[in-house]
Amino acid sequence: MADTLHLAADPVELTAALVDVPSVSGDEARIADLVERSLKEQTTLEVARSGNAVLARTNLGRPSRVVLAGHLDTVPINANLPSRLESDILHGCGTVDMKSGDAVMLNLAATVQDPRHDLTFVFYDCEEVEAVRNGLGRIEREMPEWLKGDLAIVCEPSNGVIEAGCQGTMRIEIRTKGARAHTARGWMGVNAIHAIGDALRRLEAHEPRQVDIDGCLYREGLQAVKISGGVAGNVVPDEAVLTVNHRFAPDRTPAQAEQHLRELFDGYEVTVTDVSAGALPGLGAPTTRELVEAAGGTPVAKLGWTDVARFAALGMPAVNYGPGDPLLAHTQQENVPVNQIRQCVEVLTRFLS
Repeated sequence: MADTLHLAADPVELTAALVDVPSVSGDEARIADLVERSLKEQTTLEVARSGNAVLARTNLGRPSRVVLAGHLDTVPINANLPSRLESDILHGCGTVDMKSGDAVMLNLAATVQDPRHDLTFVFYDCEEVEAVRNGLGRIEREMPEWLKGDLAIVCEPSNGVIEAGCQGTMRIEIRTKGARAHTARGWMGVNAIHAIGDALRRLEAHEPRQVDIDGCLYREGLQAVKISGGVAGNVVPDEAVLTVNHRFAPDRTPAQAEQHLRELFDGYEVTVTDVSAGALPGLGAPTTRELVEAAGGTPVAKLGWTDVARFAALGMPAVNYGPGDPLLAHTQQENVPVNQIRQCVEVLTRFLS
């Protein structure tokens, strides 16, 4: 592992250097040390540490502040290290999700000398695992002043296009009860799996909403993702559980999304097991409009859930903007075109300078 990163060098080379430092969730100490040391040695930013998260910021007294955030961890390595460059495409674990975005941020930290906005850079840990371990949550609890700003840019892969806001997500369990009996005398019992059939038919017939917000089209989703029940091959099951995942547009609150599901599955026992609110696009905010103008093109809706929702919950507009195709995230074939990395640096430099 290199002793330092050359932050002002070609961001493609910087991406490769980051990729070649393994940092599977929970094992980010080495890369965090490297990022912290490089920022302290090569910039005049105020630098702080929170666990295996590294934070850096300007204190120039500008009237506005932009927060750029990216996670340092990756999913488990899948025979896709070290990085390799072939035909202007960089391959390797984390090239998409999201060390190319981290490289963009680090390059900006070293090269944007007189920004129009004060800047905060947040490189955090444990994004790829359960939400309770997410480094942003810890920073929000212990160092909340570091997350305040007028716009947050989460440099998750977005194919170099601004993805505005994000959808909310909710998981529910639909539970049915029955009565056990020997299958040879099935009429003596009540089959809980059969009882869940109507819920599946309602799902099949359901037509998800499509919602236009600020010119961004959010396509909601409602899918059965798991079904369980039964205790033995010759016993009528007395319980069944259907798990459903709902992706809802950000014009709905979690309470409204839950009400929608309870109405759809009226008559069933419904339990919410997990929920995260979405984030509105916030494209009308002045700082966001400046970013859109610098990026060109047309912003699109983020159809998944990302940490932009954490910033939206703090009362600030937030967008996803970074290199790489999100469809390649978490795959063995992760790769990113080098021109997307350089393009993102150029766009954000133009926006910030």
